[in-house]
Amino acid sequence: MPRITGVKSSAKSTAKPAASEPVIAVIGIDIGKYSFHVVGFDRRGKIVLRQKWSRSQVEARLANMPPCLIGMEACVGAHHLARKLAAFGHTTRLMPAKYVRPYAKGQKNDFNDAEAIAEAVQRPTMKFVAVKTVEQLDLQALHRVREKLVSQRTAVINQIRAFMLERGVAVRQGALALRKELPDVLSPRMMRTIEDLADDWRNLDRRIENISAEIQALGQDEPGCERLMTVPGIGPIISSAVVAGIGSGDGFSKGRDFAAWLGLVPKQMSTGDRTILGKISKRGNRYLRVLFVQAARVVLLRPQSWERHGLKVWIEAARQRLHHNVLAIALANKLARIAWAVLAKSRNFEVSSKDRSMPQPA
Repeated sequence: MPRITGVKSSAKSTAKPAASEPVIAVIGIDIGKYSFHVVGFDRRGKIVLRQKWSRSQVEARLANMPPCLIGMEACVGAHHLARKLAAFGHTTRLMPAKYVRPYAKGQKNDFNDAEAIAEAVQRPTMKFVAVKTVEQLDLQALHRVREKLVSQRTAVINQIRAFMLERGVAVRQGALALRKELPDVLSPRMMRTIEDLADDWRNLDRRIENISAEIQALGQDEPGCERLMTVPGIGPIISSAVVAGIGSGDGFSKGRDFAAWLGLVPKQMSTGDRTILGKISKRGNRYLRVLFVQAARVVLLRPQSWERHGLKVWIEAARQRLHHNVLAIALANKLARIAWAVLAKSRNFEVSSKDRSMPQPA
């Protein structure tokens, strides 16, 4: 019987080579409290990764992956995770959630959200959020606590006023006037209640002063805060809040973008080649917007400083045609642009001869 030879070698030659693992180019992560939904695309846009990871697995698995583009929504914990992944060599990008929503397909679930994030992060016109440092987050936390305490103090003051007004005692506007005119003609029970509220008021005052002093001390060690305090109307609180919010201003290409991000521009409803402008948009960071408006009102209350800061000609021309509230918003917009320029160019605010003599549109 003839012997068959060469069968084994022929089988080896016709065997298919093992498929290599797909190269992940883009990853979208939907951040959760305990679990993370991850969707990855290859260079052709095909989904090659679709898994649910725990919080402890995210850093371990991504640390062993080749560098790629990772997108996340700018939410709680996103800045911390972005810094960690950047240390592994990945390119991390944060996006506002409202800009990701148009890329979602199908029903609302975590995997579809992660896929939408992976789609959105590749768009060349997407507006990204700058990743905050640990120092920025610490400073931002102090401002949020201070804002909460100020709100609580206002609530206590309003409650004291309401209790007194119900018993026919009216006090003129202002916390100082109320503090001086706390009555002693009410019933003993009501007096004890008001005294307890007054103690809460004093405790809140003390905590606000302590946090304000800490913010001021941190601002003295930050060069950006020192430069911002050369801008009229801006002090330690506003300067530190700006640095905590935008850092060095790299997230904006010009001052107009920063002012628009703060919501200090008219809301557009233009259509049919008609420009229709309404009230201010009130977009972005509400806390910063309020602070800049307060700074503008402080500048308007001090006309003797207008010429020194190169604002006299501009303010006098604008106040002739604008309501005082509109003028405050316009000046807040101007101060925001100046603040961005001071941060982006790393130089103090300086008044030129052109600013002193030439009026500019509001």
